[in-house]
Amino acid sequence: MNATSNSSINRSVERVSPELVEAAAKFQAAILADVAGRRGTLNGRVKPVAPTMKVAGPAITVEVRPGDNLAIHAALAIAKPGDVIVVDGKGDISCALIGEIMATQAHATGIAGFVIDAAVRDSHELAQGEFPVFSAGLNPCGPTKSVAGRVNSTISVAGASVDPGDLIVGDADGVVVIPKHDVARIIELAQKKLDAETARLAAIRKGDTRAGWLEKELRAAGMLAEGEVL
Repeated sequence: MNATSNSSINRSVERVSPELVEAAAKFQAAILADVAGRRGTLNGRVKPVAPTMKVAGPAITVEVRPGDNLAIHAALAIAKPGDVIVVDGKGDISCALIGEIMATQAHATGIAGFVIDAAVRDSHELAQGEFPVFSAGLNPCGPTKSVAGRVNSTISVAGASVDPGDLIVGDADGVVVIPKHDVARIIELAQKKLDAETARLAAIRKGDTRAGWLEKELRAAGMLAEGEVL
């Protein structure tokens, strides 16, 4: 059944393609963020529960009132395999919005991961599991399930705007959001940057330890006079 015009649950989402998700997942979040103009990263408070966790997939967006997870349960019910549930929890860490049970449910239905700007709990169990969870903190207190939220509308989560279906990539450094219509271009730029960084690292290891661009930028910033060298 399609969402009605006044529904707070939108079931119709244009997602970034699985092929583009697979291609983008090969890159670090840092590489993607750099070539996207150093925009689209979530605030650093949103971290993986375990540093080995990685996630990539189209966003199912959720907006909740602090401390209530009713809308997250709705998102779990309509999300498709490969989706990443992204929750604007307002950065509130006074109680957890998900724990082991909801993570297990999500994993069993093929969801790719949770990205939550709020607290989670059962952190030991989550960290030992295979399902990626990114959160703003931990709290043993559980949520309420009684306040209306929104599913699959544009949200602002931890300082980044996220539309339903946008690409989400997360790793040990944090989470980056790439607008779904820009993913192919970003992947092409990411490969070029990765090639350049790989070449630079090889050069450094061979003894080329001076950045070639440094003196020019120091002059432009007024830190070196024209003709002055380090």
